[in-house]
Amino acid sequence: MDQIVDKIAALGVPGLVLLVAMSVAGFAGAAALTTALAMLGGPFGMIGGIAVLGILGLMSKGLAEYGFEKMFQGVVDELYKKGKTKSDIEREVDSYPISKDLKLKIRNYLHEIG
Repeated sequence: MDQIVDKIAALGVPGLVLLVAMSVAGFAGAAALTTALAMLGGPFGMIGGIAVLGILGLMSKGLAEYGFEKMFQGVVDELYKKGKTKSDIEREVDSYPISKDLKLKIRNYLHEIG
């Protein structure tokens, strides 16, 4: 069991997400893996699930390296540079399933920039 835990830990956040998805799948072995990847991939199936895990890996690395606040500020800056207006970004943020506190932080940051 220690070897399995070591391998999952080496995968980091994506490994934990995959483990949870496999436990929710209700199957065992290869069927659990296949079902979990398909669930994570949504309409894009297993390939989409693999992509989701890759994106989670990149996001978790960025969060660990720079912190959450710097990451969301960077994303907001990029959206603003690409031509989205502050009101467009605010409307988009309002539609996200995130806490009111985080929405407020993002709105405050929007009012600070350019």
